[in-house]
Amino acid sequence: LAVGWGSRMDAAWEPSPGGCELVQSIMDCTGRWLSSIPGNLRGDTEELFLDDNTIRVLGNASLLLYPQLWHLSLTRNQLELILPGAFLSSQGLEVLSLTDNLLFTNYSVTAAALSALPALRTLDLAGNQLREDMVSVLVSNLSSLESLSVARNIIMRLDSTTFTNLTQLLELNLEKNYIFEIDNAFEGLQRLQRLNIAYNYLPCLVGFGLTQLRVLNASNNVIEWFLSLESDDLFELEVLDLSHNRLLFFPVLPRQSRLHSLLLQDNRMSFYQHLPNGTSLANVTVQFLIIDGNSTNITTVRLWDELCHSNLSSLRLLDMSQNQVWGLPDDFLAQMPSLTHLKLNQNCLEVFQLSEEDSLAMLAELDLSQNQLVELGMKVGAGDILPHLQLFNLSTNRLQALPPGIFTHTRKITTLDLSHNRLNLCPQPGEAEHPSCVDIRGVQTLTHLSLAGCGLQGMGGRPFQGTSLTHLDLSDNRQVLSGDLAWLQDLVLTLRALSLRNTSLSSTSVDLSALNGLVRLDLSGNSLSAFPAWLGALRLRRLDLRDNCLPALPPDVARLPLGRSLRELYLSRNPYNCCTLGWWDALQQAEGLRLPDGREVTCSHGSRALSPAALPEPVLQSCRWQTADLALLYVVLALPTCLTLLVAFVVVFLTLKEKLLKMVKSRCGASSSY
Repeated sequence: LAVGWGSRMDAAWEPSPGGCELVQSIMDCTGRWLSSIPGNLRGDTEELFLDDNTIRVLGNASLLLYPQLWHLSLTRNQLELILPGAFLSSQGLEVLSLTDNLLFTNYSVTAAALSALPALRTLDLAGNQLREDMVSVLVSNLSSLESLSVARNIIMRLDSTTFTNLTQLLELNLEKNYIFEIDNAFEGLQRLQRLNIAYNYLPCLVGFGLTQLRVLNASNNVIEWFLSLESDDLFELEVLDLSHNRLLFFPVLPRQSRLHSLLLQDNRMSFYQHLPNGTSLANVTVQFLIIDGNSTNITTVRLWDELCHSNLSSLRLLDMSQNQVWGLPDDFLAQMPSLTHLKLNQNCLEVFQLSEEDSLAMLAELDLSQNQLVELGMKVGAGDILPHLQLFNLSTNRLQALPPGIFTHTRKITTLDLSHNRLNLCPQPGEAEHPSCVDIRGVQTLTHLSLAGCGLQGMGGRPFQGTSLTHLDLSDNRQVLSGDLAWLQDLVLTLRALSLRNTSLSSTSVDLSALNGLVRLDLSGNSLSAFPAWLGALRLRRLDLRDNCLPALPPDVARLPLGRSLRELYLSRNPYNCCTLGWWDALQQAEGLRLPDGREVTCSHGSRALSPAALPEPVLQSCRWQTADLALLYVVLALPTCLTLLVAFVVVFLTLKEKLLKMVKSRCGASSSY
């Protein structure tokens, strides 16, 4: 399907008579409300997509006009019946998708129609409410099949009769059914390479002997045991996914295999090395009661011996995260010289030992986060430890120190996560060294460092001297910015991303203008009550100002170097003033700037929280008064008073006019001669 769709992108679509779309010899009639296959399509159609229609029956003459058809998709229709003669003119059909239909209603008739497809390679019957007996009938005569999907049906049990005659099958998908038992269902599938039985209800996999299988996905079941067949035959198995099950022990794997990826995430595994009365792990045995029909068999397994006998020399990925591992048996990792990725996060580890004997020379990623580590041990000899390690995750443990000189052996490390431990960084050489500090000075390959939540206080010296850090996370260290910030001087030329989230940062407490190479800065969760002046000079591409106390941004923020370089800005959860939103309008018009949380931004007007994009007219009028020129405001306020005084004066004058004139005349007047 991917190949077919890819070819369609190379040419422009053109309409066809049936309302479908055509490119080259591919016809797309998806979502056309068709109740039958159109009869007016091009006769040379090779691929026909009829998904999301309302077709209920595929008649004998439905495909008569399209003899060159090799790919047919009828996904998400209401298909109940395919008549026996429907494919007689489509002998070259290789790919058939019948996903999400109602084929359970007339499955026996449909089976007769499918049996007339001698070249069929890929068949998808997912989501058709099929039981195992229906599946057996539908595929019984499809010996040419190479890929079969019966996912999302109601299959409950598989046995040797379910997939008979599928001798060419390479891939089988059974996920999301209700399978609780498998009884020799796959032994006849001699070419099967990929098997997906995820999301079922299998309680165990015992006697696994599919030597030709390359990929097995048994995740999301309720498996407690995985036991391979006791055999010295070479298993082709490369990927085994047992994640999200209920495994109690490490699986008993084939003695000889090509296994390179083993996924055991989210189980209940432990090596049970803490046993009462000092019992040695070497003596631990488990008895399996296997009931097969009327026969009962008891198998005794010496767990550690079985584990040791498994050849894990080709293993590259081991994921044992989210289990109950307290510790690893001696020489456990020594069996895996090719290991490149080891995930032991979310376990119960208290101590983890690093030594040359473990042969982790190829390890590139080690994740020990979210454990209970109080000690990371290191046995140093003549050789290097973890020489190819690139990512080291120790987050969320109880570490207070790391072995001295640990990073002198990791010559390729680029990413180190020490967050949420109670650690301190070592100061400049020559000063008094803290007994439990972590020394990363001189680790030239280190580019990403997380120290979030480490309880760091005002650091001294030059803890980053000799590093090439580009990403630094100091979040959740409320005292880290107290005191002199000279310890950042060694990062001026290299630092590109800095997180200071929740570090009690105030507007005047720091000046980071020297870090002019920054492109990403996180200042969220602080106490900024004004926009820092130094911030406007940085040429950031991403800035986070969420959860501060900002009433506004500078009106000319879009014209500052910061505004011209920004491409992503987060602003929500600040008490902006609704009457000073000129900066908001400027940001809306800024070219190339995204405000991902723009819909969450609010401003305050009185006791109301409003959206800056839709302020009510009364609020706008109120803001106009508040932001008007004060001189004009004083004139407007004084004018009524002046008018009142003037009117009062006129009234008084008119009322007392005659008396005033007589008084003036009597005092100042004099008789004149004519």
